[in-house]
Amino acid sequence: MKFAVIVFPGSNCDADMYYAIKDGLGEQVEYVFHTETSLDGYDGVLLPGGFSHGDYLRSGAIARFAPIMPAVIDAAESGKPVLGVCNGFQVLLEAGLLPGAMKRNIDLKFICRTVELVVENNETLFTTGYEQGETILIPVAHGEGNYEVDEEMLARLEENNQIVFRYNEHVNGSKQDIAGIMNEKGNVLGMMPHPERAVEALLGNDQGLAVFTSILRNWRESHVATS
Repeated sequence: MKFAVIVFPGSNCDADMYYAIKDGLGEQVEYVFHTETSLDGYDGVLLPGGFSHGDYLRSGAIARFAPIMPAVIDAAESGKPVLGVCNGFQVLLEAGLLPGAMKRNIDLKFICRTVELVVENNETLFTTGYEQGETILIPVAHGEGNYEVDEEMLARLEENNQIVFRYNEHVNGSKQDIAGIMNEKGNVLGMMPHPERAVEALLGNDQGLAVFTSILRNWRESHVATS
């Protein structure tokens, strides 16, 4: 499986994501810069964390118009796995690939620590490596992770099992402690915590690795089934 890590001006977790795929997962991965216009040849797309375009206007608002974004949208619409982490999640929201919006943390402070996450849905192509209801430890690092969505959309997210992760505590004011959601089709996941920073036991935590092994296992099963 071959992954693309999208790099915007201000991305700062692209190297972590690259390492997670190359050394943690053992699969092919390349950087793709925001000025490119094609993702042909890639099986999965990863939008890393950081401060794309300096977070001017609001997080992800400018990156959403980058030349590479039509190709990201095409990849999502074609059913390829698309994962956005932290700033990558914010870009997916701005691009309309996921519903809702992101506000500043409720206490207006940047949060950088490891938090407990509950796996709300382990029947997704991103989470089959976890147990339903499993609690995992994953780092967060953000100032704008306060997820907001109207009540009608929240009900739809609940009904369709699109809420994939919740915080096990009140971290940032996010509605119903939502930490990660996916689209209705199930191939686009946005999450504020950083699984790519938790893929190596030697560094203290490998509980994020299952996000990537889940993608790989489900892609292989689908590839074998359709080829």
